[in-house]
Amino acid sequence: MALIICRLTTQTAEPDAELAPLATDLRVVIGRLIRRLRAEHRFPLTQAAVLGRLDRDGSLCIGELAASESVRPQSMSQTLAELEAEQLVSRSPDLADGRRTRIELTQHGRDALTADRANREGWLAKAISEFTPAERESLAEAVELLKRLSERP
Repeated sequence: MALIICRLTTQTAEPDAELAPLATDLRVVIGRLIRRLRAEHRFPLTQAAVLGRLDRDGSLCIGELAASESVRPQSMSQTLAELEAEQLVSRSPDLADGRRTRIELTQHGRDALTADRANREGWLAKAISEFTPAERESLAEAVELLKRLSERP
């Protein structure tokens, strides 16, 4: 979230005085929603990010994981040690370069990640279920606008 805000502030001029309150409200609400969704995580955020990356990209080397998550390899090694202790990831030699180790999700890790995602999405779906049909339609339209916002350079 902070990265997104930094990019917005460094790439844009002064906001239009009429749009500034809307931009502030949007930033605050998105921040609250992100914090609420994080509260539903089973894993610490760094572990969840690594599990999600491995699920999307398949097995990766420690350096690739560290680069993708913008952390030092030493920090990534600590996170991976924690995940490995819980049998959520496993290590294997890189067949192309024996000096490197590849990290992949275990079946237990995949199951835990699926359950974690279902928990977060379940909370969100339950919350949305309390909206009226008109509110749900408005929310669907807002999601499309948020997608467009998120895709802007």
